[in-house]
Amino acid sequence: MSRDVWAEAIGSFFLFCTVIGSGIMADRLAGGNTAVALLGNTAATGAMLYVLITMLGPLSGAHFNPAVTMVFRLRGDLSTGTALRLVAGQLAGGILGVWAAHFMFAEPILQLSTKVRTGTGQWAGEFIATFGLVFVILGTIRHRPQSVPASVALYIVAAYWFTSSTSFANPAITLARALSDTFAGIAPADVPAFIAAQAAGALAALVAGSLIFAHEDPAP
Repeated sequence: MSRDVWAEAIGSFFLFCTVIGSGIMADRLAGGNTAVALLGNTAATGAMLYVLITMLGPLSGAHFNPAVTMVFRLRGDLSTGTALRLVAGQLAGGILGVWAAHFMFAEPILQLSTKVRTGTGQWAGEFIATFGLVFVILGTIRHRPQSVPASVALYIVAAYWFTSSTSFANPAITLARALSDTFAGIAPADVPAFIAAQAAGALAALVAGSLIFAHEDPAP
């Protein structure tokens, strides 16, 4: 594999492992307090995102997310072959990260989630979460590229709390979380609607970003 695919695979491994592992840890320590558990899950995910994007951004763009990769392919920044390889790395690394989290916490490695996440409100949450994520990326790259790691990490921290779905905003992590019957899981039957909402949100953000940022001078 090329360096960019390795970067996406390793980054997705640690990101997905963080989402699942911190969810398990937070749930065990929170004593049934869901708000405290979500806070722990949020803080760990935001911190890991900042580290991974800072470290791996120069190699692959640090997408860790097929919706983001799709947007950059549609912008013409990636070839179709490269985009597909990056998505394959995201999925493979991410699923291994989920299984690693299970192993560390003495959970069954192979699982399917039973956590129901469905309904118009949750789908709207995923549309808005993904729209916001992609819009933040496009705008920050345009105006202050050195701030992308902080902008993305802080956005996800906020979106965990202001969206009804707790901001999956990522088709690969949605699929991977269906393989974990833990705090961060999602029932497999609910995955297609989440991914559809995420794709729609990403495409809407691409259109909005093109209208708003296309004619501005990029940051030096």
